[in-house]
Amino acid sequence: MNFRIGVISGDGIGPEIVREARKVLDQVASKYGHAFEYAELLLGGASIDVHGVPLTEETVRQAKTCDAVLMGSIGGDAKTSPWYRLEPSKRPEAGLLGIRKALNLFANLRPAYLYEELRAACPLREDISAAGFDMLIMRELTGGLYFGARKTEEVDGVLTAVDTLSYNEYEIRRIAKRAFDIAMKRRKKVCSVDKANVLDSSRLWRKVVEEVAKEYPEVELSHMYVDNCAMQLVMNPAQFDVILTENMFGDILSDEASMVTGSIGMLSSASLNDTKFGLYEPSHGSAPDIAGQDRANPIATILSAAMMLRYSFDLDEEADRVEAAVRTVLKEGYRTGDILSEGCTCVGTARMGDLIAERI
Repeated sequence: MNFRIGVISGDGIGPEIVREARKVLDQVASKYGHAFEYAELLLGGASIDVHGVPLTEETVRQAKTCDAVLMGSIGGDAKTSPWYRLEPSKRPEAGLLGIRKALNLFANLRPAYLYEELRAACPLREDISAAGFDMLIMRELTGGLYFGARKTEEVDGVLTAVDTLSYNEYEIRRIAKRAFDIAMKRRKKVCSVDKANVLDSSRLWRKVVEEVAKEYPEVELSHMYVDNCAMQLVMNPAQFDVILTENMFGDILSDEASMVTGSIGMLSSASLNDTKFGLYEPSHGSAPDIAGQDRANPIATILSAAMMLRYSFDLDEEADRVEAAVRTVLKEGYRTGDILSEGCTCVGTARMGDLIAERI
């Protein structure tokens, strides 16, 4: 099969980790008889350097000609990079928000899985980590506080800032359906996270989610307030299968979930629209302090590429093979520095990519 993949290498360690993901994809293509055509796209700081803006209409246009987009990392050091002397709408992260909106990427999927081989790196108590966990956080990505009306003005002599949290029933229903659909392929449990004891938007969220749940009688639905969920993620993460939540709550909870795995460098993510199209990226940042040093962990990006094979291309066997190759390399004791433990072999970014590709 033939697929066109947009590639946003991005900033910091982005080019290094994307290179390794492409190496693995090329091995998949060779083994299974596929053809992957890559289109290079600019976003974030790399786009600012060339075009003066973090996202251009040409990047959006090119992305729409692709079957999916694979992205590295966006942004730089906020203290030293000239990108952060620009107004907020011109900074790298504005490009990321912009492309999500332009491509209607409303559903963000972030798996958090504790590998047996990395259990020692888990910061939780041993009795908690021993139970393991395998959850997926489904975050609404194009609504809520991050996209609501905002302003900063002086009111009666006092500088005042306002951000608007707004959701309509359509936005909630479409993300809920995605969560329930994915739960049907997993352990058939959805925990919807809100703050319905305080927020009107959360009360609507809960109402619509319960309506959607009636269409999925096989899926067990539960509700949890966001503050309790934050506690439960460190007290008993094994209880969760699919966590469904709005934009800001999902942003915070998914980062928390990523760290209880031991390293954010292990975690993939996907942002999907209402077709098969998706943007796939690691959950971590651009780590400019180690860029160009062959120290970055490429596994999250490689696993993001596996999600692309699964969700955008319907190549489940190939995705399984990539995920199995990652597990094999970890069982063999190879580690990048961020997940290194006693008795293991430390390898760099490129070597880790080679090892995984060799085991496809």
